[in-house]
Amino acid sequence: MSGFTLQDQSTLHSHVRSELPHTVSRQAIIDTGMHYLNAIGTDPICSVCIHSGGSCCNGCSHLASGSGCQLRNTSCTAWLCGFLKYVLYETRSLKHWYEYWDQVPGQDYRTDTTPDYVFLEKILYMPNLNELCEALAADLKELVRTHPAIGFIFTLREKLDKNIDRYMDSNGDPAIEKNSKRNIKILSSHFHHFHRALNEFRRQQS
Repeated sequence: MSGFTLQDQSTLHSHVRSELPHTVSRQAIIDTGMHYLNAIGTDPICSVCIHSGGSCCNGCSHLASGSGCQLRNTSCTAWLCGFLKYVLYETRSLKHWYEYWDQVPGQDYRTDTTPDYVFLEKILYMPNLNELCEALAADLKELVRTHPAIGFIFTLREKLDKNIDRYMDSNGDPAIEKNSKRNIKILSSHFHHFHRALNEFRRQQS
């Protein structure tokens, strides 16, 4: 998810905010999503998985060794792994992310049929989550060291993904929400650095 830079974030978002709802190009949507992920600090988390042989892009025909993705699309930009979902889930940012991408048609697996221009009514507001992402990356590095079994952190990533999806798709069902939240809490019990950073984040937000 690294490698994208945007010269003037404030100019882009003040322009979008002043004119919404309006038509936005497919490329601008991808650029906005990539900038969001870079701005909140996802690179340290992605690096742990990549260096452990578990890149979410493994096997993609658009992936070039040493230079990354050669053909970005709306689908892959919108997609989040279990770890990134977890960060947004705990900071109550995940619903906002979904609402933005729900506006974008044509998403598919590793490809899209998104039109060249899309009508948007919502934009992405970018919380400062860099310290949280760095803290989670530190926890993941520790887990790689203390749990050397092949696939441990990737199984953890998939279980988080599944339970967060169940929670987000529960439609307010209290039993599903309670069960999913309990599972997420158990699965994230190893994230000591993250929980300390999250407590500080919530203190600052209160």
